[in-house]
Amino acid sequence: MKLTGNIGETFMRWGRHPGSAWILSMAGLVAIAIMAFLWHLGSVGLVDETEPLFAEAARHMKISGNWITPYFNQETRFDKPPLIYWLIALGYYIFGVNEWAVRWPSALSAIALMVGCFLTIQKFGSTTHKYLKFAEIQPSAWIATALVALNLQTLIWARQGVSDMLLSGCMGLSLFSFFWGYATTKESDNNPAINFVDKLKNCCHWQFPNRWYLGFYIFTGLAVLAKGPVGIVIPGLIVVVFLAYLNRLWSVLPEMGVIWGGIIFGLITVPWYILVIIENGQDYIDSFFGYHNVQRFTSVVNGHSAPWYFYFVVVLIGFLPWSIYLPIAIYRLEFWRRNQWINQPRNQQLGLFAWVWFACIFVFFTIAVTKLPSYVLPLMPAAAILIGIFWGEEFGKNSSYINRKNRWFFNTVLVNILFLVVLAIAIIYSPQFIGPDPAVEDLASVVNNSGLPIKGGIIWTATAVLIAWLIGDRHQWRLIITANLIGFILFFNMVFIPGLFLVDEYRQIPLKNIAQNLATFQQPQEELWMIGFAKPTVVFYSQQPVHFFRINDFFRAEGEPLLHILNVLQNTSESPTALVVSRAKDLARIGLQPGDYPILTKQGNYQLVRISKQILLYRVIHNE
Repeated sequence: MKLTGNIGETFMRWGRHPGSAWILSMAGLVAIAIMAFLWHLGSVGLVDETEPLFAEAARHMKISGNWITPYFNQETRFDKPPLIYWLIALGYYIFGVNEWAVRWPSALSAIALMVGCFLTIQKFGSTTHKYLKFAEIQPSAWIATALVALNLQTLIWARQGVSDMLLSGCMGLSLFSFFWGYATTKESDNNPAINFVDKLKNCCHWQFPNRWYLGFYIFTGLAVLAKGPVGIVIPGLIVVVFLAYLNRLWSVLPEMGVIWGGIIFGLITVPWYILVIIENGQDYIDSFFGYHNVQRFTSVVNGHSAPWYFYFVVVLIGFLPWSIYLPIAIYRLEFWRRNQWINQPRNQQLGLFAWVWFACIFVFFTIAVTKLPSYVLPLMPAAAILIGIFWGEEFGKNSSYINRKNRWFFNTVLVNILFLVVLAIAIIYSPQFIGPDPAVEDLASVVNNSGLPIKGGIIWTATAVLIAWLIGDRHQWRLIITANLIGFILFFNMVFIPGLFLVDEYRQIPLKNIAQNLATFQQPQEELWMIGFAKPTVVFYSQQPVHFFRINDFFRAEGEPLLHILNVLQNTSESPTALVVSRAKDLARIGLQPGDYPILTKQGNYQLVRISKQILLYRVIHNE
């Protein structure tokens, strides 16, 4: 049965009926947005340890009226700028104080990024279908849009109420805006004989940026308010490298209206930074700029170190299964042929721009000493564009790479199949690699008994078999990208989403239930403590301060007395008791015996107990 022999003609036929094609495309965007980013967005509890920090800081802003300095648990939180807190707090006003409100900024950012990707690659993403009008749909736009949304990195962070997806969205929209401005502006003269001083003078003209360049400055400013200086450093680096490579730096900068652009950028970013420094002084400067920016780049922060090849693994896994086609998609660009790219019209340079976008972020964070998987989230749209253009050009039947007879493409498909088989095996045996979790001691058996590893293994094995069949048929091998997409959608709906509910049931719901029912047990002026671990979700769901104690806090260090415990006992409320969330084994480690405290409620691995402060102090001292 011939399925795909005329698949390119099918796309062209749809493309020549712009009304129906655009209705279909918009329906597809809505469907992807609902499935990937909105479905069950608020159905699971906040995930420790990072998400509730943002949620509670935003809640404190709402109730305190202080929209300048973020606070968590009665202490300043200088980790991130305020945009994420402002948006979450706005969500509280609209949706109420709940998980949906916490996560809506991330979901909205991902949707905006997806739409921006679709429109950009639809306008500039093909070198094959040069006769297509904007009203006609390019296949590369469909492919890239699906890929930019349906990858693990984007899906994970779009469903977390943290600043990473917001940064990626703002940064991506700023870069899309730049390219629209660059590609739609008439080429200006570029005289290399002009000296450096004259080039600087040309850049300093008071030319107001057009609407696209204006978008670049606005979204870059929002990116800085989302996560700090990296919001301008990364987009600025990408734009400069791209223009310098094309020998257009000094001709494009004047048309960008950098003076007015800088003023607009400053109006967006500077006021809050001035206000927060006025309110907090040197503490904010040292914490935010020193510790959370400079030190993260130059040294290991919070133990987040990794080998130099860390992001190769992150991109491979986080962008699976599409990441298999990144090398051949990049190679197809022939980016090293500089003169060829210089002579290309601006609107035909999206592929090169996406490559510079991808490479700059990858190299920048590879050089940085502190490494986290979320740092390379902003390069995922560029990866989607590269692969979307690569596969989309096949539908114009002008590709020399997507062909069974091309050994590079054929070998890449074989790697695709092998990778999916290895992935299937790894998922099936994944419970054996799950380490201990303080919240769920038998997490490995819980995951194994859920049946999710078997489902995941079956899905990816079936996908591998389907691709092997497709590559063996001269008519149907073009559906390889579709087979990967079907496999990913099945995995997302049958394994990923149920996995979220499974983790929530065993890891987060017990703490949520305890925190939300504290009022049933709490006496006047009685404080809430956590011993043995720090779970910020308890602060958010209980809506009250929590004293966090590590086990080591109850033992002498280097000959010093128990100053921390003594200080807490002397400066707490007048109540002789405290409510404590802990585990039985943690209480035993600090010397408490079962008869020393009544168990008020027990949820999962956690228990809520009432402890006399005097008994606690006595047991701790004698336990040493």
